[in-house]
Amino acid sequence: MAGYPESPRGPHDGLVTFLPHRLNRHPVVVRGLTADELWFCAGLSAVAGFLAGMPLAWLTRSIAMVPTLVVVGIGIGVFVAGGFLRRQKRGRPDTWLYRQLQWRIAVRYPVLAAHVGGRQLIARSGWWSTRRLRPCSRRGTP
Repeated sequence: MAGYPESPRGPHDGLVTFLPHRLNRHPVVVRGLTADELWFCAGLSAVAGFLAGMPLAWLTRSIAMVPTLVVVGIGIGVFVAGGFLRRQKRGRPDTWLYRQLQWRIAVRYPVLAAHVGGRQLIARSGWWSTRRLRPCSRRGTP
């Protein structure tokens, strides 16, 4: 920077030049779900509860069945999805779930791939090799 003398320690003196790894992670809110995952699970569970509550409200002639099943659906959905996603995400990177969903949408629904960023994924199928020219014939000899 022009006009500022550099200290003997360098131009970044007094600045944090690193961030600890855990500061960049989304906090776990409920049952292993981050806030985004929790909203997604709660939304899908609410829709399922609403769809189940409409016919039941018609059969029982009580409109109160709809919000009741929405709340019950959210509770069951978060409980079940939280346990399932926690097992699926164990030992994987933070972005694994989002990339997995992005990849599945890009493979199964190519029309939607552009809308979810699926065209940016590297999709390769085939055998990987280490490009070794000859196999090891004797033990201890490369």
